[in-house]
Amino acid sequence: MAATKSVCLLILALLAITMVAMAKEAVDSQYHLDSSGSYGPGSVKSYQCGGQCNRRCSQTQYKKPCLFFCNKCCAKCLCVPPGYYGNKQVCPCYNNWKTKRGGPKCP
Repeated sequence: MAATKSVCLLILALLAITMVAMAKEAVDSQYHLDSSGSYGPGSVKSYQCGGQCNRRCSQTQYKKPCLFFCNKCCAKCLCVPPGYYGNKQVCPCYNNWKTKRGGPKCP
């Protein structure tokens, strides 16, 4: 009986450790840290732009233009800011690219 309890506790501990590790990995990939552990140019590979822009534009009512410009900006800057809005300071290229009229190009 005691051995069964020990095995169950060991399995629960391993499960908890695995869940914590997976949660940390999910957070890191959501905010696409680069190899040096920071955000910015090169923190996203070109093939990841679609998924990152889907996340970025998922809560806007203007999804098509948001996705168009986000993908364009991601392809150039290789960075998409974390979250759904704001946080552009972590991607200077994304933040500083302006339209002809001087407004922000990237959502």
